[in-house]
Amino acid sequence: MKNMGEMLLTQAPFSEIVMGNTALVRAMIETGTRVVTSYPGSPTPEVATAIESIPLAERPFYFEFSTNEKVATEVAFGASLNGHLATVFFKSVGLNVAADSFVQLSLLPLIGGLIVVLGDDPGANSSQNEQDNRHYAYMSYTPILEPANPTEAYTYYKEAAELARIMGKAVILRLTTHVCHAKERVVFAGWSPTQPDNTPRFDPANGPYIPLVAAVYPKKRKALNDLQLVEQWVDKRDLHRIHNHGSPLGIIVSGMVYLSVQDVLAPLADKPDILKLAMPYPVPSRIITEFLATHQEVKVLEELDDTLEKEVKTLAFDHRLTTRIIGKAAVEDWIGEYTPDKVHDLLHQTWPERIPARKNYAEDTAKLLPPRPPQMCPGCGHRSAFHAIKQALPADRTITVADIGCHTLGFQEPYRMGEVLLCMGASPGIGSGLSLLNDARKVVAFLGDSTFFHAGIPGIINALFNQHNLTLIIMENGTTAMTGHQDHAASGRNFNEVVEAIPIRQVLEGLGVKHIFEIDTYRQRELGAMVRDAVALDTFSVVIARHPCMLLFTRNLRRKGGTAPHPVSIDQEKCKRIHACIQDFGCPSFLRASDGTVTVNRELCIGDGSCLQTCPSKAITR
Repeated sequence: MKNMGEMLLTQAPFSEIVMGNTALVRAMIETGTRVVTSYPGSPTPEVATAIESIPLAERPFYFEFSTNEKVATEVAFGASLNGHLATVFFKSVGLNVAADSFVQLSLLPLIGGLIVVLGDDPGANSSQNEQDNRHYAYMSYTPILEPANPTEAYTYYKEAAELARIMGKAVILRLTTHVCHAKERVVFAGWSPTQPDNTPRFDPANGPYIPLVAAVYPKKRKALNDLQLVEQWVDKRDLHRIHNHGSPLGIIVSGMVYLSVQDVLAPLADKPDILKLAMPYPVPSRIITEFLATHQEVKVLEELDDTLEKEVKTLAFDHRLTTRIIGKAAVEDWIGEYTPDKVHDLLHQTWPERIPARKNYAEDTAKLLPPRPPQMCPGCGHRSAFHAIKQALPADRTITVADIGCHTLGFQEPYRMGEVLLCMGASPGIGSGLSLLNDARKVVAFLGDSTFFHAGIPGIINALFNQHNLTLIIMENGTTAMTGHQDHAASGRNFNEVVEAIPIRQVLEGLGVKHIFEIDTYRQRELGAMVRDAVALDTFSVVIARHPCMLLFTRNLRRKGGTAPHPVSIDQEKCKRIHACIQDFGCPSFLRASDGTVTVNRELCIGDGSCLQTCPSKAITR
């Protein structure tokens, strides 16, 4: 059995069971993609995992994790201007960060072509919202291809690459969480490595690349004309699919929702016809109009917003069609993933005589399961930090501001640290605003080390420049832990090699921060004292609360053949059943029985000992 890297570089045609993210990488290789950039974010990090499996010397393209999504987009854009097929990928809300640059792409000739792989997240499985990035396509005149499964992720990437090259455009490949993570057997074509031409082909004459006012209208006019050409191109590629069952009823769908529809209709003898669209924007008007004209009723099924529904209704109106078009009917239709269960309910509500109601087994099962809130890993340095900081800060005289990262879980019980959150890097700015006209409560903001470089520095500069009274606690664990332990600028290596680290403290000192405290989070008493000292200052101050990510630490330890320390245990004679270990410290390794007895789950405990100092009775022992 070949490892993943060997499989991806196999030159002969083959088939293998892979997830959608892995299939993308094979498509990158087959299409001759030359530059790939990203900022890590679920559901797309496994694309980088697959890339990493290919030894650097054998990798047929350049890859980097950039500082943030905007920079990643700009690096890929620059590579495309030099004639190289380039790709940038990130999660749904990453497009918000990249938007300032992204919205310009369709207005400029990208001679190498550029593919923007979006990992949208219906259901908010790993995101702070359910935003529908199809709106960005409309706003920026950027075509979208939307695969439904790993095979289509592979084939649509290849189609996107050809379209991007031929037309010199950016093309969105919109994946959703279950397309990224689904697995199926994919049949891959062969691949022949060629000697790449690294001659830079950038030529200002291909532009203009400077968006002067005089160039705006011609560029916009071309972008709009290009959309018509894209629609015709996809039509000729025969990517859309019709399942004709001879029914007067029809369903229009795209992406992963198509699979849910197939699941629901599979046992039925009398099935509605299905039009599966490969490209939801620009809307394929010909095939939609023809489908509407041959059906009495058509249900439009789409996750999140009603963008496709509105376009279908517009086409019906323009062509004076009498087809009844059924879209979203209730608020819940705009919310959550369109799983088979949800699609079954929607189709039953639409055609109750044709689609029988389903038995809700999931609801019955849910009643039997206790709630399981997300929590930090055993040994996590953030837990020690929050435990110490909560004791150091009076809750009634402090406002705490959260940021994106593992430490966002500090909002949960028992810590209740972080009472407001927007997006990555927002905490310094939000905290600054909360400090204004505020003489009664101190403001403390939290920020991760990866986020510090991603988007935190401008807010810090603003706090210094405008002299805001704010304490910032940087939760440094040496990695981008939440999305899979990717390196960042302070880690001492990038994706490809060891590099000189950019220490956070030196960056802060270079910006002019005068009050910097720094300590390991396991030293809880001293950390608490430092936080009190920092908050007592009537100026901007920073506490760097540092401890390595223990999940990464223990994994690396096992890879090297080492073993973790022995789990802690509870001295039952000393234990007074105060339950501070559970109610205040909150490590999931501790178990409380119905009689109040506390024991340790030896499968969870990593033996880090951060809990020893938290027990008033000193009952936790080695």
